[in-house]
Amino acid sequence: MNKILVTGASGGIGSAIADQFAKDEQTLILTSSSKDTLTLLKNKYGNSNFYYNLNFNDSKILDESLKLISEEHKDLSVIVNNAGITEDSIILRMKQEQWEKVIQANLSSNFSIIKNLLPNMIKQKYGKIIGISSVVAISGNPGQSNYVAAKSGMIGFYKSLALEVASRNINVNVISPGFISSPMTDKLNDKQKDQILQKIPMNRFGQPNEIANLVKFLSSDYSNYITGQNFHVNGGMLMV
Repeated sequence: MNKILVTGASGGIGSAIADQFAKDEQTLILTSSSKDTLTLLKNKYGNSNFYYNLNFNDSKILDESLKLISEEHKDLSVIVNNAGITEDSIILRMKQEQWEKVIQANLSSNFSIIKNLLPNMIKQKYGKIIGISSVVAISGNPGQSNYVAAKSGMIGFYKSLALEVASRNINVNVISPGFISSPMTDKLNDKQKDQILQKIPMNRFGQPNEIANLVKFLSSDYSNYITGQNFHVNGGMLMV
């Protein structure tokens, strides 16, 4: 049985990922930046799993929390870095705090998590590390220069990491979702939805479980010869 860390486990994609692993009775380590959310997660997934508050805005507190996870879960075998935020603005109006907050939450947090938890994977000579990026990391998106920079940087980071740890039997891959059904897409009016769907050859939004299914595959031994890849799941919106 694997022990699996999922950050941002309460969101649409994160929840689907946690649900997928819970079905297989894997041991979950779920994180959130909100203590109230952690309570909701605990009520949903039960006492047989583990829950930690990770504050991405304070690197010192974050490192302390990650060191605790490392000490308590030396047999961790899968890391799914899914947590992320947006602070959208065109570059001329973007504040320094908006830039730094998004880079910290979407990119630097990945470094901190992997830096602290990777040594145990190296010792056990096994591990799967999966990052959730975005289609805009490749395509770009006006008003999201901070988010795009973070998600693009994430892909480069994971490719470099994959090269560093491949000989240790550790696989490192990225998934870049397109438009996935979520509370955010539910708020779009019909005109906005039509404008987006015109760009998607499959003419629909993706479902969170379609990302979770790929995460499950990449966390399994079926993916043992796959590393350093960025998987696009976007209905044909971007083909590279």
